[in-house]
Amino acid sequence: MFQSFQLMGNLTALENVMLPLELAGRRDARKAATDMLARVGLGERLGHYPKVLSGGEQQRVALARAFVVQPAVLLADEPTGSLDFATGETVMQLMFDLNRELGTTLVLVTHDRAIAERCERKITIEAGRLV
Repeated sequence: MFQSFQLMGNLTALENVMLPLELAGRRDARKAATDMLARVGLGERLGHYPKVLSGGEQQRVALARAFVVQPAVLLADEPTGSLDFATGETVMQLMFDLNRELGTTLVLVTHDRAIAERCERKITIEAGRLV
């Protein structure tokens, strides 16, 4: 997951989440994507394109797209870097909830110490060295 979301502008929220499932040949792509978007609170925004979604909504689409394939490991680079505090908190809570529910190993890169403190294991790098 990237802090800039990397959504396909010509695809709806639903289509953005369906894309990796369709590429993997999943026959249930529409249902799985719809269910995951509902899980992140966007069940009413399925047909909306990224340009009409708020930053927080775009991030939740990206979160749904990342988790819908049930990855073993998910790398998230500053996942709340472009969000306001309240929206960032909502996104992080969803990320940690999905992490627990799906058993995905979540690797977060963040400068936010509050987010880091919520993680089970922390590795700190300062000036290019492990601390």
